[in-house]
Amino acid sequence: MKKILTGAAVLLLVLVLAACGSSENESDASGSEGEESETTEIKVGASSVPHAEVLEQAKPILAEEGIELTIEEYQDYILPNQDLDEGRIDANYFQTIPYLDQQSEAKGYDFVNLGGIHIEPIGVYSQKYDSLDNVEDGTTLVMSRSVSTHGRVLSLLEKHDLIKLDEDVEKVNATVQDVVENPKNIEFDTGVDPANLPEVYDREEEVLVAINTNYAIEAGLVPSEDAIILESSESPYVNVVAAQSKDEDNEALQTLVEVLRSEEIQNFIKEEYDGAVVPVGGASE
Repeated sequence: MKKILTGAAVLLLVLVLAACGSSENESDASGSEGEESETTEIKVGASSVPHAEVLEQAKPILAEEGIELTIEEYQDYILPNQDLDEGRIDANYFQTIPYLDQQSEAKGYDFVNLGGIHIEPIGVYSQKYDSLDNVEDGTTLVMSRSVSTHGRVLSLLEKHDLIKLDEDVEKVNATVQDVVENPKNIEFDTGVDPANLPEVYDREEEVLVAINTNYAIEAGLVPSEDAIILESSESPYVNVVAAQSKDEDNEALQTLVEVLRSEEIQNFIKEEYDGAVVPVGGASE
């Protein structure tokens, strides 16, 4: 009887130890799975084309790094910065450095440039003219109401000898008031929202229209073919990822910029947009 009880006790002890070991293994497995499933979520605001499309390509790469990217698409240039300032998004990817600087100064935004990704050469389009040489006296040139683009467009016109700007004015800050020579008496219309410029191009056959490349592509235009003049790929107007200054060292956002500058994404930009969008690699300014 004593031997039977001893045997039963040993069997019970073995079962208890086995159960404990199983429980510990399950706990370890569960913990391991929990660690693998942990992700960092970031929400990034972007213009639909090309920014949101580029971000879509980055999504699976970021997922491998444990980062879940949500893309918030915008059709204008105002709300992405407002939403970033109010914390509705973690970063945005749509604007050039001059626009970022101008908006930060005008609105008091405390933003930081996390890095440049690509350039979108701005172009001048016309249904009537296929060359600046044929532009008639008094023709109107329509451009965005965004002051940050005026110097950009005017510099492009000057480069092609259509106007001359005051030498004492920085090109990036130039306005129509800084035009000192205008042999063809070009009239300037600066009252149109950027997103509406392609509509003006479709509706007004007699004018020249300076259109931001993202809106040109979205409207079905091919900048390299349809623009009568096009900014070079050496333009200083780099499109950047911006965030609140407090997030300058945010690891997930830094990884986002690294991925967007990766060879895979830069090659996608080259192949997808055929020169209308030019990757800048590691350039940040």
